[in-house]
Amino acid sequence: MITTRISQALLRGALELEQTERGLMPHRLPAWARAQCTDPQLAMAESQPSGVRLAFRTPATDIEIDVLPTRYAYAGVPPRPAGVYDLLVDGRLVHQSSATGGDTVTIDMATGTVSKQSGPLDTLRFSGLPSHDKKVELWLPHNEITELVALRSNAHVEPVVDEGRTVWLHHGSSISHGSNAQSPTSIWPALAASLGDVELVNLGFGGSALLDPFTARTMRDTPADVISLKIGINLVNADLMRLRAFTPAVHGFLDTIREGHPDAPLLIVSPLYCPIHEDTPGPGAFDMNALAAGKVSFRATGDPADRKAGKLTLTVIRDELRRIVQQRVANDPHLHYLDGLELYGQQDFADLPLPDQLHPDGPAHRRIGERFARLAFGDGGPLSTERSTR
Repeated sequence: MITTRISQALLRGALELEQTERGLMPHRLPAWARAQCTDPQLAMAESQPSGVRLAFRTPATDIEIDVLPTRYAYAGVPPRPAGVYDLLVDGRLVHQSSATGGDTVTIDMATGTVSKQSGPLDTLRFSGLPSHDKKVELWLPHNEITELVALRSNAHVEPVVDEGRTVWLHHGSSISHGSNAQSPTSIWPALAASLGDVELVNLGFGGSALLDPFTARTMRDTPADVISLKIGINLVNADLMRLRAFTPAVHGFLDTIREGHPDAPLLIVSPLYCPIHEDTPGPGAFDMNALAAGKVSFRATGDPADRKAGKLTLTVIRDELRRIVQQRVANDPHLHYLDGLELYGQQDFADLPLPDQLHPDGPAHRRIGERFARLAFGDGGPLSTERSTR
């Protein structure tokens, strides 16, 4: 077996590689941005490699990779299934695997305590691959931190050269991150990217789409042909700001991105349908009764009457985002708006309800991804290849 050094040249979707004591950890925010926020939720989210994949060309029939996962669990709740690695050959899913061992971080929601248990690395093996020269992509689990330790194969490996595909830079919440999806290529942004034949850079951060200036500057500095922002749900369930602060924060976020991408098609996507927060402000909270029964579920704890004082709800945010885009489009013809209810609305909730009252499940991710691909990347869509190359 030939050992190939893992480097940024073999990775897609990661903005930085950190050398750890045990291997290499992909990050979706650069170190300077991570240094500006000590929130453990963001640290966990950006370190989970949603949309990150190894991509290379090789005639190898056997590939091995040593990995060390870090998983998060909640005390009293059944452990989540291990993260999935999706192996694609020339764009077709041919293998799925999960790693054993690794580290487990356990959070006790009742006491607020956090404990960590360390475990060994694991070796994933993919055998019986076609012997011709081919493009291989190994998509890393979207929902667990992954340290890459070693890559081996029975033939040489070369980075994939620039294929000339449209680069799509997306930022959003845990739904964009992939919460409740079944594998890394079945999160809605990955599905949409595959259907739209674009190259995904996914900055979907669970619980952390909060209009942070360092995220805007990261997007400003990241090469991209088309850009989308899905804004809203985290600002409501974090109860982070009022309408007075929200409006200029959106303008500032867009201004910063435009410093680096003045003419790129930029799509603002408002929140998907979520009954608990449609007209009820945050903060959101775990449903402790559900936790006591061994289930994870969420609820809204705000008072709908507080909307008069400027508290945010999903309805308020949709109206304001639509107004902001209408205001800016006179001077920014490449700016567009998509109502999130067109991706997942009230009827979709009736068909495919949110299992935890907040996040879509696998079939809903597929529906959202298919609709986004059609509405954004399809003929005449705001992020269509034809529009992005004008």
